[in-house]
Amino acid sequence: MTSPSRAQRSWKEKAPPDRAWKGRAGRSRDALAAEQDRAAKGRQRRFVDLGDGRYARASVELKVLPNTRRIRAYLRWSDKGKSPTKYLGQVDHDTRSENLVEAWKIAWRKGFACEQALPDDSWATSPAVRATMRGNRSKDTKPEVRLRKLLHAQGLRYRVSTSPVPGVRRTADVVFPRALVAVFVDGCYWHGCPAHYRPSTANSEFWANKIRRNRERDAETTKLLEEAGWRVIRAWEHEDPGKVANKVIELVRG
Repeated sequence: MTSPSRAQRSWKEKAPPDRAWKGRAGRSRDALAAEQDRAAKGRQRRFVDLGDGRYARASVELKVLPNTRRIRAYLRWSDKGKSPTKYLGQVDHDTRSENLVEAWKIAWRKGFACEQALPDDSWATSPAVRATMRGNRSKDTKPEVRLRKLLHAQGLRYRVSTSPVPGVRRTADVVFPRALVAVFVDGCYWHGCPAHYRPSTANSEFWANKIRRNRERDAETTKLLEEAGWRVIRAWEHEDPGKVANKVIELVRG
């Protein structure tokens, strides 16, 4: 029989301290999700299999039952308006973070938690890679939207996600047809940013070739537009949008 832990012994006469199971009040949904991601060792490890190819992202809930003075862990998720629950077991660490980690280990050990299976036609090598790929939108990214708002606030009007040169199938993120200025906001991963791009360790040759081709296409696009009389601005997604906006305004109004 397993001997009681130090925490269990100290809680024999009183309830566990709040720090062992309660979260801080007022935290945002993003903060709560991040806490669960850390405990599960990755967002992709927080799924439950609903069958028929359906998955739901789950969370661990910690509760203290007054009569037992023990922390109990439950796995919860949403499915068609309902909130199913699986009892995981008792956890007895001194902090909430440790108890969440332990609860997720139990969920995996009991087979309640899983990674979301990849679609048959997916290029990704794992659910984690697929989540990253899906997070990298091809247009209306946050950096693009921030830049456009700054430009619009200065009275500039433009076209979005359009081909500057008719017949040339190359799309710029922000286009000023009269000034012949085309702006590209390049994502650090897909376009191989020198500062932030990190090569994939899985299927590395495939992804290295793909990023290399993207960079070659970027250079070719810039050349095609410049030969057609356009001025091209390329900015990385990590750059200060205010500085990029100033550069664009100067070129358009110059």
